Amino acid sequence: MAGTNALINLLNNLKNFWQSRHKVIEEKFDRSLPFGDYIVDRWEKAQALGFEEGASVYDNVCVFGDVQVGKNSWIGPNTILDGSGRLMIGSHCSISAGVQIYSHDTVAWAISGGKDAYEYGTTRIGDDCYIGPNTIIAKGVQIGDRCIVGANSLVLNDIPNDSKAWGNPAKLQL
Repeated sequence: MAGTNALINLLNNLKNFWQSRHKVIEEKFDRSLPFGDYIVDRWEKAQALGFEEGASVYDNVCVFGDVQVGKNSWIGPNTILDGSGRLMIGSHCSISAGVQIYSHDTVAWAISGGKDAYEYGTTRIGDDCYIGPNTIIAKGVQIGDRCIVGANSLVLNDIPNDSKAWGNPAKLQL
């Protein structure tokens, strides 16, 4: 019985905490967030991950391996940052919600019945880039500085500086 009461008290405390934080965030930013984002500060999480000053990353972002993020870059919610082969994101970047950035793949491993190794390649996004929502960036892709990648794009090839690309697969726009 004592354990049940302690659990009920804990749940009530969490509910009260959520209600008070929800009210503050709603009034200040006009938004509602997943529970973890009321507890975890985006800038503190980025700092704990070794990201540069002013970078922020939501609590629900998956971060694997060697991921480097430059100053004042924003990593949106529900993203995957796969640094198992090394991932570098420059400064002043906006990585929108639902983006998946990979630095490895398991294609050779899967089609060989597990005989071949995973493949790795450094993936880089330059400074001052915008990556649209739900974009997927494959391992080893290099995106230059000041680039825009449109929403829902599949980026399989490098994108040079000062370019715009979108589509599935992403194509440079002139």
